[in-house]
Amino acid sequence: MLALLIKTFLVQAFSIPSNSMQNTLQRGDRVLVDKLTPWFGSTPERGEVVVFNDPGGWLGESPEQSGFGAAVQQGLSWIGLMPSAEDQDLIKRVIAVGGDTVSCRKGGPVILNGKELDESEYLFPGNTACDDQEFGPITIPDGELWVMGDHRQDSLDSRYHQNLPGGGTVPESKVVGRAIVVAWPVNRWSTLPVPSSYDDIPSAAMATAVATAAGPAGLGLALAVPLVLWRRRTLLRKEESAQR
Repeated sequence: MLALLIKTFLVQAFSIPSNSMQNTLQRGDRVLVDKLTPWFGSTPERGEVVVFNDPGGWLGESPEQSGFGAAVQQGLSWIGLMPSAEDQDLIKRVIAVGGDTVSCRKGGPVILNGKELDESEYLFPGNTACDDQEFGPITIPDGELWVMGDHRQDSLDSRYHQNLPGGGTVPESKVVGRAIVVAWPVNRWSTLPVPSSYDDIPSAAMATAVATAAGPAGLGLALAVPLVLWRRRTLLRKEESAQR
């Protein structure tokens, strides 16, 4: 009973099935996922690595398993040491949350709320931000997430599902929890903190306020420059007339 309660409400182990989150996570790693904080109203934040249920159409049919291996997985799943074979879960990094505007053009970085996102801390070596699949700008609906893999050129993430309902976003309600620790193998034990580069990204509200303020300011500057030049020419003509 205690194991079931821990699995349901606290933490659960998940196995990494692909290379899409390299080098942060390797195929076969076991990560511990915090399932508790969402119960207290916490929502995913930019930069977090999250496990989520397939929003619909991201994964194909899961292969049927049988025999001893299936029985072992079922037993480990029951106590929270492995995901269920029936679960269709994915793991990606949250790039943008509801209200954010995100885009990426070939050869450039991800632009989040008008600011370049530095992904050097986790992007797979040799990868580009989005050269294989550019996108946006997209404004993320409230309650939705835009997610991408760290191995950007080997990840079928939000970019590749824009033709599905939701436009590639993942509902917060589909999030199982946040991956917090690489627990296995032992030699890869590490925490999964939010990269510091996300601290420099303005909130959606701040970005909108700056853009709104910049509009009148820019217009005022555009009008002021010719006015100043006209006034200077007028004063020069008056000085020339007085000297004559």
